[in-house]
Amino acid sequence: MMTNRVAEILKVEKPIIQAPLFWLTDDKLVAAASNAGGLGTLGFNAGQTEMTRSIDVTMDRTRAEIQKVKALTNKPFGLNILAIDDDFFEPTLQVMIDEKVPVAVAAGDFTQAAFDKLKAAGITIVYRPLNPSVEITKRAVAAGADIIVATGFDEGGTVPDKVIGTLSVTPMIVDAAGDVPVMAAGGIVDARTAKAVFDLGAEGLYVGTAFMMSEESRMADNIKQQALDEDADDLVMYRTEPAYYRSLPGELPNKLVQMDNDSASREEIYKASNAFDGMRLGMLVGDLTQGYASFGLGISQINKIESVATIMDRLYAGVPVEN
Repeated sequence: MMTNRVAEILKVEKPIIQAPLFWLTDDKLVAAASNAGGLGTLGFNAGQTEMTRSIDVTMDRTRAEIQKVKALTNKPFGLNILAIDDDFFEPTLQVMIDEKVPVAVAAGDFTQAAFDKLKAAGITIVYRPLNPSVEITKRAVAAGADIIVATGFDEGGTVPDKVIGTLSVTPMIVDAAGDVPVMAAGGIVDARTAKAVFDLGAEGLYVGTAFMMSEESRMADNIKQQALDEDADDLVMYRTEPAYYRSLPGELPNKLVQMDNDSASREEIYKASNAFDGMRLGMLVGDLTQGYASFGLGISQINKIESVATIMDRLYAGVPVEN
C-alpha cells in the first residue's frame, strides 16, 4: 500500500475515522471500528440513555465507557472533545490522560491554550472546524493540529453555516492546510465517494452516517429502517441554532420546517426541537414526535444494515493503493 500519512499519524491500518456520533456511540461501535482497522471515536454521552448536566457524573460515565472500549480492543481509539476552555475541557482532558486515550477528535472554536494542553499531554489532535474556512484551517495548523477535517454541507448533524459541498470544501481546505493532511467528511459512504475525495487531495475519511447504519450502532431500529426506505431528497431541512439542521421527515421535524417557513427565529425553532435532547429522543429512542433524526446526504447509497467491518472494507476499497 502507498504510504498514508493519516494512518501513520493515527497508528491505524486504514485512514478512516468513525465520527463521534454523540449518543449513538458506545464501546461496541467504537471497538468494532478500531478492530476493523480504522479509528473508533467515543462521542459526547457515549453509551448513555439519559442526559446529565453534572460534570462529575459526565466524567464518571466517560471514564467507564473508555474502560469498556479497552476491554474490547487493544487498538487506538479517540474521544470527542470541545477544544475550548469551558467547564468540561479540563476534566475531559484529565480523563483522556488518565485513561491514555491517544487521539482527541476536537471540534469547536479552539483556543491556543487548549491545543497546547493537548499537545503537552502527547495527545494527537484531529481538528474538525464546525465551519471550515481557509483562515481557521491556517490558524489550526499553526496551533499544532496534526490532522484537519474538511466538512462539507453534505454531512449529517450540525451542518456548516456556509452551504459549501464536500467536493468544493475538500480541495479548498487541502490547499489551505499546506503540509498537514486533511480528512474529508460529508456524504462519504462507499468506495465511489471515498475515491472522489482522495482524488481531490484528501488523505483520509471521516464518516458518520454509514456507521450509524451499522449493526453495531445504537440507533433505534425504526429510524434505521426509515433511513433505508428514504433517500437524500426525502430529508427535510430547517433553520436552527447555530445555522441549519437536516432530518428524516416526521411529526416534529415537519413542524420545525413549518416554523421555518413561518419565519420563526432560529432560537424559537431550536427550543421547539428540544435542543440537544431532541437527538437522543429521535435517534436513540426512535420518537420523531419529540425528536429529530439527522443524516448526511449519503443515505441514498445505503441499502442494508451491515457490520462495521463490512462498511469499513467498502470505504477502504476507494482508498488509493499501489498497483
